[in-house]
Amino acid sequence: MDILGDYTIQKQLGQGALGPVYLAEHRFIKKNFAIKLLPEEISEDPSFLRRFEEQVSKIAALDHPNIVKIYNVSCDQGRYFLVMEPLIDSFEETVNLDRYLHLNHKSLSEAQMEKLLRDIAGALDFAHEKGVVHGSLKPTNILIAATEEGIRPILSDFGINRLIGEGISFIRLCGEISKALLPSFHIGSDRVIQQSKNFVRSFAFLAPEQKMLDGGGTQEKMDAYSFGVLTYYVLTQKIPEGCFEPPSRLLPDAKGNWDLLVNRCLQINPNVRPQKLLFAMNEYLGSPKSIGGSEKEILHLLESEPRMESTAQLAFDFPHKSEEEGSVATEIVTALKPLIKPAEIVRPEYESDPAVVFQRDCHVSPYIPTKVEWKEIEPILTEMVVVPGGQYIRGSNEGARDEMPRHTISLSSFALDIHPVTNEQFVRFLQAMGGEKDQNNNDIIRLRDSRIKRNAGKLIIESGYAKHPVVGVTWYGATAYAKWVGKRLPSEAEWESAAVGGKETFVFPTGVDIERTQANFFSSDTTAVMSYAPNGFGLYDMAGNVYEWCQDWYAYNYYDASAVEPENPKGPQQGVYRVLRGGCWKSLKEDLRCAHRHRNNPGAVNGTYGFRCAAHVIPL
Repeated sequence: MDILGDYTIQKQLGQGALGPVYLAEHRFIKKNFAIKLLPEEISEDPSFLRRFEEQVSKIAALDHPNIVKIYNVSCDQGRYFLVMEPLIDSFEETVNLDRYLHLNHKSLSEAQMEKLLRDIAGALDFAHEKGVVHGSLKPTNILIAATEEGIRPILSDFGINRLIGEGISFIRLCGEISKALLPSFHIGSDRVIQQSKNFVRSFAFLAPEQKMLDGGGTQEKMDAYSFGVLTYYVLTQKIPEGCFEPPSRLLPDAKGNWDLLVNRCLQINPNVRPQKLLFAMNEYLGSPKSIGGSEKEILHLLESEPRMESTAQLAFDFPHKSEEEGSVATEIVTALKPLIKPAEIVRPEYESDPAVVFQRDCHVSPYIPTKVEWKEIEPILTEMVVVPGGQYIRGSNEGARDEMPRHTISLSSFALDIHPVTNEQFVRFLQAMGGEKDQNNNDIIRLRDSRIKRNAGKLIIESGYAKHPVVGVTWYGATAYAKWVGKRLPSEAEWESAAVGGKETFVFPTGVDIERTQANFFSSDTTAVMSYAPNGFGLYDMAGNVYEWCQDWYAYNYYDASAVEPENPKGPQQGVYRVLRGGCWKSLKEDLRCAHRHRNNPGAVNGTYGFRCAAHVIPL
């Protein structure tokens, strides 16, 4: 699919149970939008048009900073789609809450997590007042946008379940889950496997009445249950299923009474869940914790919110003070306590096979297969430094024609590995991949051009080369490795700006000149990483040792365009060659200049080609 109505599809941003999301450009106004394509079968549902007319105007009218803005709703050849605000970064990728927590959860404070949840609760309360419910709240449909004040969660897919129909939505989710549980479905790309895991996990965020399709309770109370699961997941990175640990045990230093908030949201009876989520957060988080809280305080919280029933059965226990508070309070709080697990009955042991005493011993040992323990291969991560955002000068007026003109660009902050990826790091990636080709059958590495060899089916590194940069890697292999460790390749502009180390007058990473005591060039082999002094940003081997793959396509005259559009330049939209930077152990001194540009086919392999990884920096 290349054209959808007045929009030209550029790339797929994501895939959910209810349909894919694409990045598309309007054919006439030349502006990017996000396109949510609704399931094809709904056009055959006679009740869809009725629901569509009732709901879509309410959904599109939502105007809130934490809700994705819908600009248009259209239909093309029987396929309905929503035109939405494109929440993408400079590399045209989206960051959802699930990915953000995976990368940043350990560094988040309780106050930051509370601020994140309050923004989400406020968006849900706002939509409920407008008569719109979400119906499928989960981390993968909460997008994260970086702002000057920090991060801002933005909820997508508002009301899609009701628009499509709860039955169809639930059946599609179950279908995706059943495919995810098939062993053959897991033989695929990392992206397909991650999508299957997301589908399975999405089931845990549904309210009990959604899973049973009984329609009990109100739609707003379904969102309250999903918010409770989301709160527990944001705090602990775990799903609250079965008999689970309360947040106070996993976060003993937490100041807020998260136990009470999670319990009230996760009630089986929809009528007991909070009606206003921000009100619930204000009341419950500031209340006394269950340790040391009196019965009167608990009863006051249960009665303070409108339409709350005080006979809810909570999942956690609250201690009380026997007769002091009165018989009525005692009965109610006792009803709040869970059933105590019955004592285990120890039964006498009997001989499972009494006739065994009549059997004769045989001297043939039974075959017991050896259990093979599956061990997940963990990467060896490289330390990174943050290159501050700002204005940098790229290019040279004294170099080759493709380096001209020398001009100023603006970059956002980014992080860069302090040294190129080594053989010992890359060999783990090959073990995880199970071969030297990626899912698209592109070569990752050519072993005969590297220091990694295969002996009796095992990958080994030549003696003494574990800390040397990996060579013989294609651009495809470098990109695949970067995705495996949750990073990316640097853009050409980022690489050159990092190489000068913050010194505009530097020709080389070392200054206006460079010597063989400062970098590995015009020699006979690679050297171990970090063998020479770092540059001003603390980055090693930015000159010499190995050429490093960059993300960009190469164009001979690209700097002419970069000078006109200097904001986070990302290279040409397409090309034949990919960019390499930095010179190598074979190079002459001239090739080690920060502005020197090299290129080759992305599938090319060479004993001088390596890479290092970069990562986005999200301000907190």
